[in-house]
Amino acid sequence: MEKLNIKLNKEVFEITPNDNVLRDAINVARCGLRQGTYKVKNRSEVSGGGRKPWRQKGTGRARQGSIRAPQWRGGGVALGPVPRDYSLKMNRKERQLALKSALSYKAKDKEMIVVDKIEINVPKTKEMLKLLETLEVNDKKVLIVMGELTENVILASRNLQNVLIMEPFELNVLDIVNADYLVMTEDAVKMVEEALK
Repeated sequence: MEKLNIKLNKEVFEITPNDNVLRDAINVARCGLRQGTYKVKNRSEVSGGGRKPWRQKGTGRARQGSIRAPQWRGGGVALGPVPRDYSLKMNRKERQLALKSALSYKAKDKEMIVVDKIEINVPKTKEMLKLLETLEVNDKKVLIVMGELTENVILASRNLQNVLIMEPFELNVLDIVNADYLVMTEDAVKMVEEALK
């Protein structure tokens, strides 16, 4: 493995970044991660309370229709949370522009490293640490993008919290922005350029 100094496609890695679209894409990604699986029972779902607890008039007490109304202990919750979907939509051209903007920022800030290939012969974490030391990014959050993932690379990196490995088709704005350094193999760069040009 060795660092390469290759010519990047200007349409993908050297555009003027669009901060608004980039922010929107990050927002879409983060909203998509929210579960929204909370749920409370309203008065129609709480058991009991089929009849009126006492008659309407003449008792001197406030009128009540059910012992499962929100003001009663054990009653339903008024206006409580119900399951909802937080995911937002984004147009394809906007998604592509956001991805190009994130990649352009990485290239401009010299936080992108292109290597010829990544090979690990033994599936050991220390092998991946050696590789990161060679690239001088061992104490940083690193996103590694490979043309084709190998089992040894996956096994060697899965114990490292600061390393995320993916293929080019999985590339997304949130992971690029979160990473301190983006490490890409030469074939991964070509695949990304092909997809985004």
